[in-house]
Amino acid sequence: MIVGVPREVKDDEYRVSMLPVGAEELTALGHEVLVEAGAGLGSGIVDSEYAAAGATIVEDVREIWAKSDLIIKVKEPMPKEWPLLRKGQVLFTYFHFAADEKLTRAVLESGITAIAYETLRDARGSLPLLTPMSEVAGRMSIQEGAKYLERPQEGRGILLAGVPGVAPAEVAILGGGIVGSNAAKVAAGLGANVRILDINLDRLRYLDDIMPPNVTTLYSDRHTIRESLERADLVVGAVLITGARAPRLVRREDLPRMKHGAVIVDVAIDQGGCIETSRPTTHRAPTYVVDEVVHYCVTNMPGAVGRTSTYALCNVTLPYLLQVVKHGWKACAAADLGFAEGVNIDAGRVTNKAVAATFGLPLAPLEPASA
Repeated sequence: MIVGVPREVKDDEYRVSMLPVGAEELTALGHEVLVEAGAGLGSGIVDSEYAAAGATIVEDVREIWAKSDLIIKVKEPMPKEWPLLRKGQVLFTYFHFAADEKLTRAVLESGITAIAYETLRDARGSLPLLTPMSEVAGRMSIQEGAKYLERPQEGRGILLAGVPGVAPAEVAILGGGIVGSNAAKVAAGLGANVRILDINLDRLRYLDDIMPPNVTTLYSDRHTIRESLERADLVVGAVLITGARAPRLVRREDLPRMKHGAVIVDVAIDQGGCIETSRPTTHRAPTYVVDEVVHYCVTNMPGAVGRTSTYALCNVTLPYLLQVVKHGWKACAAADLGFAEGVNIDAGRVTNKAVAATFGLPLAPLEPASA
């Protein structure tokens, strides 16, 4: 099998989808690895490291897309990559289809098989390929939120930790999953007063046990959300419904309740955002203001810390990639229903229930022989 590793082309994306050790493992099994020149530079990995591991360095990315049976990426294909998608090819990456109907239809029309990191499950029912990036994004959400609370960034001019004699910031986190718990750890560690809102009481009990005293857990409903918005200096949107569009927990009419200069970091923006006023932004232009509230809605937050994120991501993707090249994706899906959940689109058919429901498209579950 020929495995292709193109350079990421999304704005300010510095991750790469494979480490040199991945190239070494694949070539040792007799497969060919094509790496676009410069693909790893954003993560501090030079071409010679890939070449020493057995990969072939390719200057023209079109050659990679034309020759590769399987393409492994970090982010969804950008519009300029859509014409390069080839029928029968397998693409393994983050897709977040529910947030982008144009991408969904382009992939359907291409005839490729789209295996999405963010919906693949393990034996425990968790999302192993989404977890490390959720950890990064959760921790970054507080780092970025603290920065944009500074007055030159249009924030309230508040130090998250406070100082002796001055109260720390109030932080509200919508969602107690991987993103939310990591955000809470960092915010609490800095000394902020933190609220975590969730609808899963078992999860709240667990968080209540492990979090420090400056973290309060609350059942999430419209009243607690509105109350928390009024108190908050920083709000982190951290909700997730696997494969589907994020629910809108904060409405447009809720913003006037917030303090002028408060900050929203909507980590759920990859799945459409959980704040009605959220819209995708980039690392170069990360924020905008609505009703005196600063919105930070960068769709590839972990891309800014490329080296950390690349190693964290590749640690979990490589074992799955090795199984795919050894056995083929259909055999992997047949043997592992969690892997099968990662297959979102196959040869012009939507195979993921949440994606089909989001856009009103017909659902074509994988055939028993391949699921």
